[in-house]
Amino acid sequence: MKSSSTSHPLSPRDLRRAIKRKAEELGLQACGISEAQPLDEEADRLATWLDRGYQADMEWMSRHGAKRTDPTLLVDGARTVVSVLQSYYTPFETTDDPAVGRISRYAWGDDYHLKLKERLFSLMDWLQEIAPGTEGRVFVDSAPIMDKAWAARAGLGWIGKHSNLISPQHGSWVFIGELVVTTLIEPDSPIADHCGSCTACIDACPTTAIVEPYVVDANRCISYTTIEFKGQEPPSEISEGHGNWIFGCDICQEVCPWNKFRTTSTEPAYLPRDGMLGTPLEEWETLDQEAFSRFFRYSPVKRTKLTGFQRNVSIALRNRDQSSLPHRPEDD
Repeated sequence: MKSSSTSHPLSPRDLRRAIKRKAEELGLQACGISEAQPLDEEADRLATWLDRGYQADMEWMSRHGAKRTDPTLLVDGARTVVSVLQSYYTPFETTDDPAVGRISRYAWGDDYHLKLKERLFSLMDWLQEIAPGTEGRVFVDSAPIMDKAWAARAGLGWIGKHSNLISPQHGSWVFIGELVVTTLIEPDSPIADHCGSCTACIDACPTTAIVEPYVVDANRCISYTTIEFKGQEPPSEISEGHGNWIFGCDICQEVCPWNKFRTTSTEPAYLPRDGMLGTPLEEWETLDQEAFSRFFRYSPVKRTKLTGFQRNVSIALRNRDQSSLPHRPEDD
């Protein structure tokens, strides 16, 4: 896209203040600004991660490498990346009961892609009104763009040892989206990493997927093996670590001390659907295609398709049965 030469009265600094106010009005928890410059350091880390095979069979992660780190290849004439956070935390808890299926918190309600995009399109429309000539695109996990890296560059948080973005004001239970635009807006500054010596997420991961601080091997990650993995079943050393997780995993975020600063979501669509939190595994096992499609309509869980969901439930049932067996000294 070509940037228009049409002028507008607001300075880059005024635009930064105004867009943050507008983002708050739209129900977004945070908004940060960064220059649309290549992510050189992040590109090197991504290349190393891919070389190690940590992307598992997510082949799409190795495509469009330059676009992932250079926003000007996504929007011609891009000058600014506007990053936003939307909380999805709701004040409900799941159970550790091995007989009950656990679903990742982000998937308790409706698919965030649509809800967050609605707000970002509203933000884009507003920006084009107050800064005529602005062109750009809206992104919510919908193109090869490194959401967490841009949010960190915009000062919205830092990428923690579990590889999730941590906001010091809102914790890590947040969705991330961006506007990449041709208008110059004064950038924010990144903030420091505050993980310190904490290793809570590394210690808690039941499949040792966090192979070193800030590095996650998707091959071992429960979120990957219950959502993206298309095989019949992951290795037993991984599937045994699934416990009663049947879609995604929240363990590394649940133990993160920064989530004491979590912000309750203002989006009703993210509230848990009836039956999402307390349904026994044996009930999930009975879902046929019609029931699966009906219950998970507009839900991220649809991503697994029925076959993947059935596989996950089957693994969780096996883990439940194993957990009910009496302890034997030879198991030590």
